[in-house]
Amino acid sequence: MRYSPIDTNLFITNRKNFIRHLPKGTLAIFNSNDLMPKSGDATFPFRQHPDLFYLTGIDQEDTSLILFPDCPVEKYREVLFVRKTNELIMIWEGEKFTQEQAGKISGIKNALWKEEFEGVLKTVMYLTNTVYLNTNEHDRATATTPDFDLRFARQLKEKYPLHHFERLAPIMSSLRTIKADAEIDLIKKAIDITSKAFRRILKFVKPGVLEYEIEAEIIHEFTKHGTGHAYYPIIASGKSSNILHYVTNNKQCKDGDVLLMDFAAEYANYAADLTRTIPVNGKFTKRQKEVYNSVLRIQREAMKMMKPGIKLDDFNKQVGNIVTEELIKLKLLKSADVKKQDEEKPLWKKYMPHGTSHFLGLDVHDIGNRYEPIKAGMVFTCEPGIYIKEEGFGIRLENDMLVTKNGTVDLMKDIPIEAEEIEGLMN
Repeated sequence: MRYSPIDTNLFITNRKNFIRHLPKGTLAIFNSNDLMPKSGDATFPFRQHPDLFYLTGIDQEDTSLILFPDCPVEKYREVLFVRKTNELIMIWEGEKFTQEQAGKISGIKNALWKEEFEGVLKTVMYLTNTVYLNTNEHDRATATTPDFDLRFARQLKEKYPLHHFERLAPIMSSLRTIKADAEIDLIKKAIDITSKAFRRILKFVKPGVLEYEIEAEIIHEFTKHGTGHAYYPIIASGKSSNILHYVTNNKQCKDGDVLLMDFAAEYANYAADLTRTIPVNGKFTKRQKEVYNSVLRIQREAMKMMKPGIKLDDFNKQVGNIVTEELIKLKLLKSADVKKQDEEKPLWKKYMPHGTSHFLGLDVHDIGNRYEPIKAGMVFTCEPGIYIKEEGFGIRLENDMLVTKNGTVDLMKDIPIEAEEIEGLMN
């Protein structure tokens, strides 16, 4: 791990909150993510399952958690299983958590080796009728390969066909969307590192640099602070700024072009999410600045609208009205055409085909129910954009915001965003 130890009380509290949602007499099982194969004997860097991390703080592969608060065998009410190390693992991979270390990080008294999991599972399954299991129910998930959770659920249902199985996803979604103060502090740390990287880039960008050279500057700053990308960065210059998920990052930045950068650090698995659009030569053209300021106005008005009680899906639709007004000012839409538009296919979607906001947390596109009222303690992005293919450029601006009882707090208010400030820092 490359981050400071997290207060164990966060994970203890998270488990207590989870147990309140668990019906009497039932148990829940959480597993770590797969260690994903690359090719040959190589693997991709390990990324912990966010639910398991949320409840334990354990950032290591081959980990499982059983929560069974009503278990008649007291020692099995809360059990953590971690990978047992040996001399060969020590030589090739280095140290793994001891049982004592895992217990100290998580606050779980009964930490066992993973090889004991099957024996304990057999005991607790005999003592319950209902088991809560995880599957990936993220509404944007598109993976076709069965992950560990899905394979585990299938195996368990085959082995214990007379048990009743329930979904963990709705419970974890409701818990993880409301951030504790300690979680917000971790997100702020990720934002602070992201801010440093952005300021570094402002001094580096000039006509002739390659997009991946800019990506390298970001990596340098992130690595210097012991972290990495929260997601693969978008470094899109010129006409590539109209491609929403452009990640090729191999073009040369040219004089007169804009550079749209969507990148951010993570810290202790918590993500930031930033987008800024800057002029490659340090000076926006009149038209670029005109569009830029329209997007900035949309963002600021949208932040005012985000408050407890509104539903995210409704919020994204309402922002469309502000986008429409700005597009009319930019002479990209005509008022007469807007009055005749199909409400199911609004005209503003041509220039902003994505939503304005998404949940943020242990995943950059974090879990959450967009059809339920927003509550205080939730963290969202605010990322409007205007993309004009005919003019060869797009502008997007993105800040992260915390919802409170009184409205929103802009967590990125100290990161330069005014066009004049960006020009000043670049020159």
